[in-house]
Amino acid sequence: MDETVRSIVFGTAGLWLVFGAAVVTSVRAGSFAADRSAKRALRLRVLLCTCVQTAHFLEEWQTGFHQRWPAFLGLEPWPETFFVIFNAAWLAVWLATASLIPRGGIVTRAAAWFLALAAMLNAVAHPLLAVSAGGYFPGLWTSPLLGAAGYALWRVLRDAKAA
Repeated sequence: MDETVRSIVFGTAGLWLVFGAAVVTSVRAGSFAADRSAKRALRLRVLLCTCVQTAHFLEEWQTGFHQRWPAFLGLEPWPETFFVIFNAAWLAVWLATASLIPRGGIVTRAAAWFLALAAMLNAVAHPLLAVSAGGYFPGLWTSPLLGAAGYALWRVLRDAKAA
C-alpha cells in the first residue's frame, strides 16, 4: 500500500469508528421528534457546531495538523489537498444536515450524531495530544469550544427522540 494512502487510512481510522458509533446511535435513537420547535433547536445546534468546527478546521490547517497528527502516529504527512477536501466535504455534509433536519432520515441523523460525538472527542483528544507533545498541538485552542458546541448538540439530539 502506498505510504500516503496508508497514512490517510490509519490516520482517519478513529473518525470512522466514531462515525460507526454515530450510525448505531442514530438507529437506536430513532426518528427526530415531530415537534417543530425541537427541530428548530436541533437545526440551530447543528449550524452552531458546524461553525465552530469550521474555526477548528482552520486552526488545524494553519498550524499543520495534517503534518503533526500523522507524524505523531509514525505515519507520512497527509497532502494538504486531502486535508482540506476531507474537512470541506464534512462541513458540506453538516450544512446539508442542518437543512434536512425536518425530514430526519437515517443519513441526516447519523451525520448529526457524528458531528456531536466527534466534536466532544476533540475536546478531550487535543489537550491530551498537547500534553503528550509537551506543548501546543494543532487544534488545541478551538477544541474546548468545539467540545462545548458538540455537547450542546448531543443534548438536543438526546432529547429530540420521537415520543
